[in-house]
Amino acid sequence: MSVLIFIDTTEGHVKKASLEALTYGATVAEQLGTSAEGVVLGAANDLASLGKYGVKKIHHVSAGSLNHLDAQVYANVIGQVAIASGAKVIIFSNNVDGKAIAPRLSARLKAGLVSGAVALPDTANGFTVKKNVFSGKAFANITVNTDIKIIALNPNAYKVIAGEGTAEVVAFNATVDAPKVKVTNVTKASGQVPLTEAEVVVSAGRGMKGPENWAIVEDLARVLHAATACSRPVADAHWRPHNEHVGQTGFAIAPNLYIAIGISGAIQHLAGVNRSKVIVVINKDPEAPFFKAADYGIVGDAFEVVPKFTEAIKKLKGVA
Repeated sequence: MSVLIFIDTTEGHVKKASLEALTYGATVAEQLGTSAEGVVLGAANDLASLGKYGVKKIHHVSAGSLNHLDAQVYANVIGQVAIASGAKVIIFSNNVDGKAIAPRLSARLKAGLVSGAVALPDTANGFTVKKNVFSGKAFANITVNTDIKIIALNPNAYKVIAGEGTAEVVAFNATVDAPKVKVTNVTKASGQVPLTEAEVVVSAGRGMKGPENWAIVEDLARVLHAATACSRPVADAHWRPHNEHVGQTGFAIAPNLYIAIGISGAIQHLAGVNRSKVIVVINKDPEAPFFKAADYGIVGDAFEVVPKFTEAIKKLKGVA
C-alpha cells in the first residue's frame, strides 16, 4: 500500500501545483502509516531533489511520446504504476492536466474521485474529504468507500513545505499507447509569472477605458512580482490576450492576493477568483458588487489610486 502522487511538469520543470500535491500526499501517507511515492511522465529534471517534499520514491516513465499531454495515454500509464506500486490513494493537482486525467483514471481503476479538495482527508472514521462546490460558494464533505481513492487537490489550497531528503528515482517500464493527440505547434504566452501559478494577481476591467491605459496596471504588477489578468469584456474587446481572462469562462485562480481594478464583480467573474486568499477591490463606484466579496476596498478613480498605490509599495520596498 502507498500514496501515489502525479507530478505534473512543463518542459521538464515541476509545476508549483505539483509541489503542493507532493506535500499534501506526503501528509496523507503519514496519516495512513504508509509511504508517499511519485510518478512522472516524459522528460523531467532533478527528480531526486523532490524528496525534500516528503516523497520517498519516484517512478519515471521517460518515453518521448509523453512529453505532451494525451489524457487517455497518461491515465493508462499512471494506472499501470498505481497497480504495480500497490497505491490505494492517488493524488493529483486539480489543474488543467489533473482535471483531464483524474476522471479517466477513476473510471479505469473503478476508484472514487474527489475533485477540488481543500483539506486533508478525515481518516478517523472512514475516508472523508472536504471539497469546494458551487464555484467555491460552499463546501461538501465526501466519503469515499472504494478500495482505491483519488483526490484532486485545488491549487493553492495546501501550503508547500520543504524539508530535507532525496527521493529514489526508478525507471518504470510501462506500456505506452500511441497518443491520439498530435501537437503541431506551441505558442507560449508572454509574461513573467504564469497566471495559474501566481501568488499575486493584478487584474483590471473595462474601468481602464482602453488598452492604452494598461501601463499603470503593469507597473503595479511589476513592483509586486505579480501576474496580470483581466475580465472577460476586456479579453473579448481584444484589449488584452485571452490567456489573461479570469472568471467562470476563463481561468479559475486562487492566488494569495487578488487585486481587481475597475471590475464591477459580475457573478461569472467572481466564480473564477473567489478562492483567492485576500481580495482587494479598487473601483470608483461604491455600489460595485465586487465590494461585497472584497477583504479590502478602495473607492476612487483607478487613474489616481493605482499610481499612488504603486509608489507607496515602491517606498515600502525601498525600490526606485
